[in-house]
Amino acid sequence: MQNDIPVRKHPRLKEYDYNQNGAYYITLCVKDRREVLSKIVGRGIPDATYIQLSEYGKNVIEAIEYINNRSRELSIDKYVVMPNHVHFIAIIKDSDGGASGKPRPTNAIIPKLVSSIKRYTNKVSGSKIWQRSYHDHIIRDDIDYLQIWQYIDENPQAWSEDCYYTV
Repeated sequence: MQNDIPVRKHPRLKEYDYNQNGAYYITLCVKDRREVLSKIVGRGIPDATYIQLSEYGKNVIEAIEYINNRSRELSIDKYVVMPNHVHFIAIIKDSDGGASGKPRPTNAIIPKLVSSIKRYTNKVSGSKIWQRSYHDHIIRDDIDYLQIWQYIDENPQAWSEDCYYTV
C-alpha cells in the first residue's frame, strides 16, 4: 500500500542566517479566498484603479500602523490590502544596535508579526478570516526589493490576472 501523505517541504533556506537583520516579503491569505478585505474599483484602468477597504481591511491597516508606531525592531515598509490577501515588506532591524552580542531569532519575529496581525483582525471582526499559513520570501538584494515594491504597487491594477483572483 502506497503512502498518500504529502511530503511537507521545509520553507526555510538552508544557507540563510536567520539571526541577521533583513527584509521579508510576506503574503497573508483569507480562508477560502473570500473577498472580505477590500474591493478593487476601476479594474483595468491604471490611473483610475483604487482600493475600497472593508472594515476587515481597515482593521489590517490599523494593525500595520500600530506595529509601525510601536516597534523599534520591526517595520512594515510597503503593503497592499487586496480583496482576499495582503502583501507587505517587513524590515527587521537590530533595536539595540548589536550591543548585546547575542544572536536574535529573527525567524521567530516574522511568525510573531503574522500572528499579531491575524489575532487582532480576527478579534475585532469576531471571526477567523485567515488561512492557516502564510508565504514568506527573504528579500536578497536591492533589485529583489525594488521588484517586490513594484509588484505591491501595481497589484491592484492587475487584480483580474492575479493568482488569488476569483470570479
